Amino acid sequence: MGELRPLGEDLTQESRALALALRELFEGLGVSVRRYAARHRRDPGTFSRYLNGTRLPPWEVIMGIMTDLAEHRGTTVTAEAIELIRGLHGSAFDSSASPMHAVEIIERQLADADHVSRRSTVRGDVLGDALLERQNRIASLEVRLNQMEAALTSEREHAGQLAADHPDVSELLGEREVLRQEVTRLGGELQAAQAQRDAAEARCDLLERQLAAVEHPVPLPAAPPLRLPKVLVMDDQPDNLLALTAVLETLDQDLVTVSSGRDALRALLDHEDFAVIIMDVQMPGMDGYETAAHIKRRPRTRDVPIIFLTAMGIDPEHTARGYAAGAVDYISKPFDPWALRAKVAVFTEIHLERRIA
Repeated sequence: MGELRPLGEDLTQESRALALALRELFEGLGVSVRRYAARHRRDPGTFSRYLNGTRLPPWEVIMGIMTDLAEHRGTTVTAEAIELIRGLHGSAFDSSASPMHAVEIIERQLADADHVSRRSTVRGDVLGDALLERQNRIASLEVRLNQMEAALTSEREHAGQLAADHPDVSELLGEREVLRQEVTRLGGELQAAQAQRDAAEARCDLLERQLAAVEHPVPLPAAPPLRLPKVLVMDDQPDNLLALTAVLETLDQDLVTVSSGRDALRALLDHEDFAVIIMDVQMPGMDGYETAAHIKRRPRTRDVPIIFLTAMGIDPEHTARGYAAGAVDYISKPFDPWALRAKVAVFTEIHLERRIA
């Protein structure tokens, strides 16, 4: 496992070219496969398959190798090198696209969503316990305050102003106020954790439906003539729009393509009955995040699901920003056609179910 395995058999020309380029980069690091995998907390067997071409690596893995090599040599990663490897990666991706690869992509997203759900559930339990402990302490303080005020009254002191001015009472009142502020803070954090868990659970449900759509495609419910569900596709690159159209035209939908955020907002005003929006994140002018925020602010369009297309890799920072802007799903460029069709098919199916209901 420490040395590079031989290139896989029956590789496509594109997968072989990418594997050879990655092996050349990796050999420049001067470390074994096992040691490098351990350094980045990756499975050495999986990483070895990335380097022998039998498994297509995610883009972030490739960028990691390039960044590590540049650091090892005391240089920087050039834009030309990134574009060269990105082109090889895209070609290999296109040549290896299959239902099994789509399943792998969606299962990885499902694992991420499940992790968020479990983590937010644990955090919610911790916050709930802390909130209950503060509320119990406030209740105990209320009992002590009532007892003190009763004692002061029995001594014929004025129960209002004089009781509050008493040093012991003042101290308890201050402690109660601090606890009440903590209850407010903890309550807000608990609501946020519960909302995060609910959103992650909803993503898990969607992703499981998408897996089923890849593994066992089911025809969509018949839609009335002239009322085909619409899919809005936004990308500023004509070639990308053509590719997206070619992938989705096999589905029974009405595709509306636009090349800017402003055109997307205009299309949503001019047309109705959109089942889903596919939106490139990196756009000149109004980017995908800003466009999504505008869409979610409009009562007429706020419930239309948005799938973000991104060439930046699906990492926690980008996904968190996307979900905050209103996206319900992500897919990386170069996109897997089977995965994209499954996602769009599921959102269209949900849209038609709601229409019938």
